[in-house]
Amino acid sequence: MTSIEAEVRQYVLDKFLFGRTEVELSGDTSFLDSGIIDSTGVLELVAFLEEKFQVKVEDEDLIPANLDSVNAVTRFVERKGSMSVNHRR
Repeated sequence: MTSIEAEVRQYVLDKFLFGRTEVELSGDTSFLDSGIIDSTGVLELVAFLEEKFQVKVEDEDLIPANLDSVNAVTRFVERKGSMSVNHRR
């Protein structure tokens, strides 16, 4: 498990599941379909990602493919992080 993945998983557990371990949160569990995160929660998740990982989430990034599971968020942050490194060179 990557550091990003672990931090995203812990954030979701703490912020949205309030530490409940009986809820199944696999890497591919859909936040929206399972009711873990609603539309307001997506905005909270975005704020967390921008602050914690120093990535800029653009309006066009606000799609389920980027933000609807631990694995999707991990890939998104890794991709955005590498993009910002490439722009600084």
